[in-house]
Amino acid sequence: MAISRSENMARIRSRNTTPELRLRKALWAAGIRYRVDYKTPAGRADVAFITKKIAVFVDGCFWHGCPRHYVSPRSSVDFWSAKLTENVERDRRQTLALEAAGWQVIRVWEHEVFESADTVIAAVVAALDGRGRGASRREVVRRVEEVTPDPCIETRYYELLRDPSTTRSETGPRITKKWKRPK
Repeated sequence: MAISRSENMARIRSRNTTPELRLRKALWAAGIRYRVDYKTPAGRADVAFITKKIAVFVDGCFWHGCPRHYVSPRSSVDFWSAKLTENVERDRRQTLALEAAGWQVIRVWEHEVFESADTVIAAVVAALDGRGRGASRREVVRRVEEVTPDPCIETRYYELLRDPSTTRSETGPRITKKWKRPK
């Protein structure tokens, strides 16, 4: 029996995802203790260090507009464009609100947890030691527009998460290679 797209999307978890579990396991193995799914002044952090006011978010490449791995869907384009825009705006509001409340925000892409967990752990340790920089220079895909259908050429629009006025765009072949988690 085939699963409908709606049923498949309903199965996607918002917490305890594989990248989150992998990050938490690596933090624990490094002797770093944390709170999980902690309610901050601006939403729930995947991992939080309450006494240091540090919130860590593990963002999915598709759901949050990873510049390397976001692939725009071919169907329901208007829905998915609005969904991506909504997610990026929420990430921006959340990051800025937490920083205004004195929190440091660390946002990592899901692929970073798998490809370079040591780098992610080092960023968390640096933040805990007061040397971290957080999400200030993080670039996201804001939207993707098809330029020509065959061959498919698209324009990708990028912006900085904290500063939407800092933008750039690239025009080139459609990106179709999604990031796949290692088994």
